[in-house]
Order: sequence, then C-alpha cells, then structure tokens
Amino acid sequence: MSTRLAHTGRLLTKARQIAFTFNGKHLTGFEGDTLASALLANDQMLVGRSFKYHRPRGIIASGAEEPNALVGLGTGASFEPNQRATTTALFDGLAAASQNHWPSLDFDVGAINNRLARFFPAGFYYKTFMAPRAAWKHLFEPIVRHSAGLGKAPRDRDADTYEHFYAFTDVLVIGGGVAGLQAALAAGRAGAQVLLLEQTPHYGGRAPVDGGKINDLPVDKFVEQIVAELETMPNVTLRLRCMGAGVYDHGYVLGYEQLSDHTPGIPGPRHRLWKIRAKQVITATGAIERPLSFAGNDVPGVMLAASVRDYAVNYGVSVGDRTVVVTNNDDAYRTAITLKTLGLEVPVILDARTKGGGDLMVQARALGVRVETGKGIAKVLGTKRVTGVAICTQAGEGAVLEEIACDAVAMSGGWSPVVHLWSHCGGKLIWDAAQAMFRPDVDKAPTGASGEAFVLAAGTANGALSLGAVLSDADAAGKAAATATGHKPKSDSAPQGETPAEALIEPVWMMPQGAGVKLRMKSWLDFQNDVKVSDVQLAAQEGYESVEHTKRYTTLGMATDQGKLSNINGLATLARALNADIPAVGTTTFRPPYTPISMGAIAGEARGEIFQPLRRSPMHAWHEENGAYWEPVGHWRRPYCYPRSGETHADAVAREVNQTRASLGLLDASTLGKIIVKGPDAGRFLDMLYTNMMSTLAVGKCRYGLMCSENGFLSDDGVVARIDDDTWLCHTTTGGADRIHAHMEEWLQTEWWDWQVYTANVTEQYAQIAVVGPNGRKLLEKLGGMDVSRETLPFMTWADGALAGIGCRIYRISFSGELSYEIAVPASQGRALWDKLLAAGQEFGITPYGTEALHVMRAEKGFIMIGDETDGTVIPQDLGLNWAISKKKSDYLGKRAQERSHMADPNRWKLVGLETVDGSVLPDGAYAVAEGVNDNGQKATQGRVTSTYHSPTLGKGIAMGLVLHGPDRMGEVLDFPRIDGSVAQARIVDPVFFDKDGEKQNV
Repeated sequence: MSTRLAHTGRLLTKARQIAFTFNGKHLTGFEGDTLASALLANDQMLVGRSFKYHRPRGIIASGAEEPNALVGLGTGASFEPNQRATTTALFDGLAAASQNHWPSLDFDVGAINNRLARFFPAGFYYKTFMAPRAAWKHLFEPIVRHSAGLGKAPRDRDADTYEHFYAFTDVLVIGGGVAGLQAALAAGRAGAQVLLLEQTPHYGGRAPVDGGKINDLPVDKFVEQIVAELETMPNVTLRLRCMGAGVYDHGYVLGYEQLSDHTPGIPGPRHRLWKIRAKQVITATGAIERPLSFAGNDVPGVMLAASVRDYAVNYGVSVGDRTVVVTNNDDAYRTAITLKTLGLEVPVILDARTKGGGDLMVQARALGVRVETGKGIAKVLGTKRVTGVAICTQAGEGAVLEEIACDAVAMSGGWSPVVHLWSHCGGKLIWDAAQAMFRPDVDKAPTGASGEAFVLAAGTANGALSLGAVLSDADAAGKAAATATGHKPKSDSAPQGETPAEALIEPVWMMPQGAGVKLRMKSWLDFQNDVKVSDVQLAAQEGYESVEHTKRYTTLGMATDQGKLSNINGLATLARALNADIPAVGTTTFRPPYTPISMGAIAGEARGEIFQPLRRSPMHAWHEENGAYWEPVGHWRRPYCYPRSGETHADAVAREVNQTRASLGLLDASTLGKIIVKGPDAGRFLDMLYTNMMSTLAVGKCRYGLMCSENGFLSDDGVVARIDDDTWLCHTTTGGADRIHAHMEEWLQTEWWDWQVYTANVTEQYAQIAVVGPNGRKLLEKLGGMDVSRETLPFMTWADGALAGIGCRIYRISFSGELSYEIAVPASQGRALWDKLLAAGQEFGITPYGTEALHVMRAEKGFIMIGDETDGTVIPQDLGLNWAISKKKSDYLGKRAQERSHMADPNRWKLVGLETVDGSVLPDGAYAVAEGVNDNGQKATQGRVTSTYHSPTLGKGIAMGLVLHGPDRMGEVLDFPRIDGSVAQARIVDPVFFDKDGEKQNV
C-alpha cells in the first residue's frame, strides 16, 4: 500500500496542508508536493488508461519523462488537458481528472481492446482500413476520429495571460543540478554573463536524493552553498521552473518559464517564453533512467527505481510496504538501501548480472537485503496494482523459480543522458558500449556560422555518471564556455565528489533474454501508446528496418513523452531483431520542445484584438468616421467602399467609379509597400530581382516592374522610382511589402552577401494619397506650391516639393487609367494633407473611393492584379507581359525556370478579356468547359476567370481570364457553368476595355 512516511520529505512543508480533488474525490497533501506524490500518498495507484488498449496505468516516474500520469487540470476557463502529475505542483483547490476512459477510471469499457489485443498488433490500421473502400468514410473514419487523442480540448476562452521575454547572455546553462551549478559558477567566476535555467522548483537535481559528499560536505549543503554564491554574483541570473525547450542555430534558445502554475490567481502572466541569444550553451540536463522490459512492467506499482527513491526522500511517500528491486546496474541498490533505512521492506534485489554489483551491493546485503544475481522477473502479478512477482533466471526463457508477494516493483535498466538539446541543432551522438548509452560526441558538437562549437554538454548529460566525474566535467565545461566568450577562467580545481566503486552495467533489453511470445506480448516499451517488444519485432519481420519507419509503424516514441522512456529500449529491441549493432540502427530525430509547452506561451500577448495587430493608415480614423466598409488586406484594413444612406455596396462602388472617371476621386494608398534599396550595387541587385532593367532607370523617372520567384512564377509587381545614383524606391502590393522585403534580404544574406546593398521597409513611415481624375491637376494647382503641369511632371516621373505648405513627393503614376498623382508625405502629415485635399476638392465634387472601385477601374484598363490574375502558377508570359521582360540582360530570378519546356509550352493558358453575351457578371473563378474529358474523367476545361466585375463605365459585366490560346481566339464565345446549373456565355475580347491608347492618363 502506498502511504505517507512520518519522518521524511525534504521538500515538504508539513505545517501547511493542501486540499485538492482527483476525479471529484477530496484528498489532501502538503505544500511542496507534486500532484503525483500527493496521489501516491493517498494510495491512488491507478491514475489513467493507456491509449490503444486502455490498460490500467499508474505513475512510473517522478519527472518530465512520465508517460502515464496525464490529467486534465482545472475547470472552465482554467481547464488544461494532458498535464503531467509528476511536474504539477500541488496547490489549494487543485482539481484534477484522469483521462482516456469511460464511464470511469476503475471500470473502463475501452478495456475490451485489451482482450482483443491480438487483433490490434503493430500497424494494424494499415491493414484493417483498406477494404471495403466505402467503409472508411462511414465506419473506420468516424471510429478513428472519435478515438484519437488523449484528454479533452478546452471549450472556454483561456482566462490566463502570457508573455515573451528577450535575453542576451555570454553563457547559457540549461539545468540546475550539481553539474549545471558548477558550470555556471566556473563561467561566472571568470566574469562571463551567465543565465541558468532549471525546469524544477529546486536546485541540485538528483544529487541530494542520491546522497554522498562534495568537498567533505553533504551534497545538499554543497548545493545550498553554491546557490548562495551564485545569487550574490551580479553577472549571474538564475531561473527556477524554467525549461530549456529548444536549441537552434546561432545560439538561439527557447526557454519556457511557468510563473504561476503553483500559485494560480496571482496577478501577472502565467507562462513566459524566453527568446535567448547565447554565445555559448551548456546542456547540463542530466539523464533519464530506463525501464526494463518484462511481462507486466506496466502494472500500477511498477516504477523506476530512482523515482521510488525520489518519492521516499523528497516527499516522504512509500509507494509500497514491500518493494522488489530489479536492475542491471548499481544505481538501483541506492533505492533498496534508502527504503531499508526508512524501515520499509525490500524482499529481494534481482540483479540480472551474474556477478552482481560493487560497494552498494555490499551495503545492501549488510542491511539484510536478499540479493539474487543472474535473476530477473518473468512476470508481474496483479492488474490494477502489483500483488507480487514471479522470479526467473535472466539467461533462461522465463520458467518461474519463485513467486514473491509485494506491492511495488522498482526497476532500473540503466541511464540515458538527456541529449535532446544537444541534438536539436545538429550535435552528433556516439554509442558508449561500456555504459550502454548514447552520449554526445564531443568532436561533433553543434557549430555556428564561424565553424566554432557553441554547445557543450556537461555532467551526466555528457555521459559522466559518478559524482566526482560529473563535477569535474561540469567545471571544465564552464571554464571552456567562459574562454570561448573572451573571459579568463580561474585556475582553481573542480570540487571533489565522493564516488563509491561500482560494477559495470550489463545491457538488458528483454527480461528474461529468451522470453517466449506470451511474455513478449506483455512486455511494454511505450507505456502510453501500448507498444510492446513483440510489436517492434513484428515491424522488423515485416521489413521496417529503419528506426524512423519502425517508429511510425508501431507509434513507438510518438506519445506525449516523445519516447523519453521507450526510445533506447525500442531501438535496442529493433537492433536485436535485425541482428545488428545498436549504433547501426541509430536514433530517431530529437525535435524541440523538450517537453510540451502551452499554446498560450507560444502566442504570448498575441490574443484577442492583438492576436494579429491591425495596421492602420494615418487616415484610418477619417475612414471610420465616414462610414467606410472595411476589407482585410494582409494586416491592413482598407475601405472597400463608402456606402451612403440607402446605398448598397454595389451602388457605392458604382458612384465612386463614375465620379472619379468624370471629375475627381481620392484614394488612401498608404498601405502600398515602400522599400528603399540603396548602395553601390543596388542597380545590379534590382536587375536580378525584376524581369526588366532597373539600373538604367534615370533619376527622377519611374518604371513598372515585375518580380518572380526563382521558380519563374510572378510574385509581385509595382512601380520603381530612382531617387539618386545609388537609391531606388520600390513600391509593392499592400500584402507584399513584408514578404518582398524578406525576399530581398534572403538573397542578399545567402547568395549576394558581398554586394553593397542595403534595404529598408519604410511602408509605415509615409502616407500616400492618390488624386485621380480629370480635375486632379486643377486640385493640386489650387493647393499651390508645385508645378504639376504635363510638361514639368509628365507620366512616370516624380518630383519633390510642397503642397499647401506640406513637404511631399509626387509620383505621376496611375492604376486607374485616369490622370493620377500619388502624393507621399511623412505619416504624421498624412491626415492633414487628406483634409486639405478634401476641402479644396469640394468644388470638383471630390469623392473618396475604396478598394473595389480601384479594382474595377484597373480591370477596365486591363491592368493585372497580384493575387487575382496570379495564383503562384502564373508567369509573366501568361499575362501578355513580355514587354516587361528585358531582352538585354542575361539573367534575373526566374529566367531559367521560365525557359523550361513546360513553362514555354505554347498550350499554357493566356490572359484575355471576357465580355458576357447578355451583359451579366461572370462568376469569380468559373471555368470555361471544353469538349471531352480530362485525365481524371472530368469535364475538360479550357480557361478560367481570374477577376470579374460589373463596369459602371461600360454598363456591363467585364472579366479577365486565362484561356487556352486565348489571344488567338478573339471573338469566340465560351461556356462558363454556374453553380446553380445554368451556363454563362462570354466572348473573348481584348483585356483593355477602356481608353486603350492611354490618352486619359497621359493628359
């Protein structure tokens, strides 16, 4: 029976009792407890059900490696599923509920799967769900969707807040055990800026539990001493409850700090995501104890030996009155000694090694503990809790030699260094046969751009298992990191740790080694996903020889613990099945985060109204005050139209178009991207980005340009203005500014890094207003300050000056086909200029217009629009824009791609205008059908509508589209089926519907 011990519990404050509930049952614990330790103290051995077979599951570990004890925490807006009981601090009012069962934890209907286990072997879903074909949709898929996942998704809005935090440091130490503390101290004493992250609420790691002495001090006293010194050092920062989640390139590390999970209700953020830049990273992340694979190793009460020790020492919890210890290494003897010292019974230690252990075995025997060498467990007795074990010879096939009554089993299969963070950014591993572990290959450490290593492993995470070796290795790592960051470390020696003599581990990947199929089918590797030894062996038999393939075929290591307990045993089992060496089989890929982090922490403050912060032009408030109907364009909100009382949106758009064409319109064009490109090589750079020449553009002139991806597809367009000999201003689409700026920087930083070019995205630094229509020039002349005549400022030129006393730059460019001026002013002056233009334009009937009127007018002129006429598969040649492709230059991004046979295919659909026979508006995106069927047996198509509108100017529907051999088929009528079954007919016409010669824009 699991219970609370009277005289231990070094992490507890027994004067403060805490009430909590589990599945509605009222229980108590103490301040300092985890939910797991409190459950065990209340004899709650059964905590959940496994995923596939719904087998009873109990707590197996004491830390982040726990695969079984997953619970739903809280209720309503504070509910969160899949929280580890082993890392959840107990607090008053905590409400926890077990998962993956119905109707109750004790009686679960899903346990029928366990009876049918022979029908659900590894990969059964690949074989079962294939036929009959119709069964997938109506039978299999509904069952799979209903069964998938653990826990329940929260339904209410999260009541907590989260934040991001940025930090820069010389040395980042991940792990606050004795190794991390010593590494931090060595680097800190050298003068380096040090940041140390420890994921638990306490420093020291396992060392205070395991005991021993450092420099003749008890370990816990040494930890107190070193922490006290670190806390007084101004160049050292320590953070508890903060996990190193992932290590990335260039010393970028994510940290995950849980600020108030243990004290809910206090003001402030619940979690904090640290974004850290470190010159050197030390991973002092310790090691994880491996389970042993024997029949019934998943029965509640079977636990890792070190975890049994943790619960006893840290939390004063006995997981059983009679605990059998089974091991292949010396460390598990510490558990037996600890339990015996606390007055608990250890009937036997089963050591699979024929020669047994070292000094610790001698100590255990001196305490009266029976030690059986060369023995193991054939099977565990019990279902919902351990009632006993059957002993067998490890070298045999599982014949039972003796049955021993017990209520707990402490197992240890050795230790695996936590190499996850080391591996995240490319650190390689080496198999250490003597210690039966993968550890970091120090000769293949992760390196930065300079080729220098920036990640070091220290202590147990580097394969050092004895206390003395851990301290020596960590001290060396701290000094090496300090040296690499330009600091001179002290010449002092590492602390001396007491190290008992230990016998070598003997790898045990299956117990007993000759176990028959009945035992192997009850020997578990992945406890959460129900992967057995027999499953991995079956995968190997069926040809899944790659460890990555086996992982996916069996789901080994794909549970929420990401294989922390199962991976090494699983790949060793695979290696044995393939008759291969473990290093030859290799490991699966370690990916961040090390343990799950909350979605709230990832989002940070980006929630609600600031989930995606809206970008507003300087005139946004005016648009809002004047009834603008908004359209989302990227992160911006732009006026779609300005409906007046009694107007539909279509009416408003028609009015805006007609008034602009007839007299004067005003458009807020501030959202257009504005990117400055400057430097001696700027012209050369732009010639590579655009399909046409930009280096030859004269100062004071503008040129329309197309930009393609390296795959040849059109990605953006806009007008480029040359400001001076070394400076160009590139206009982009509203949604393309950030993307195109990133595109520019990517090529500058990765391919043309030695070119002298500098870019700046100044989109939000300037307001831009388009004055459009026949009376546009009159309006600007009325404001006064600049000569805007045709002779002084002709089409496709620009000039600096002032209007109405406001400094500005005016571009003579047009997207409407009308006389048009785009006026750029500092953003702070945008609203002032807008108001002056509106006031002065009243005599001309000035009309602000929105994006839809803009789109209609550009379509009337046959101007393409990125995102309508382009969809990521269109090249400039498809749109009849050959004139915008330079024949003088030898290369530009996308040129070679456009020369491929399928890109130069004469059967590519080409841009045309489409005019409905009856004057109606074509459906957007409609396809033109052709005779026959395509390769899929569907009705053949010969074109599609890219954009379609009702033209107020022409009084009919117009459209643009891509049609097979379109420019050669002028006058032909195509059929465009509508969704309702009717067919619209449209004639192929010139895409320029209005003012083909451009007389209005050039006036």
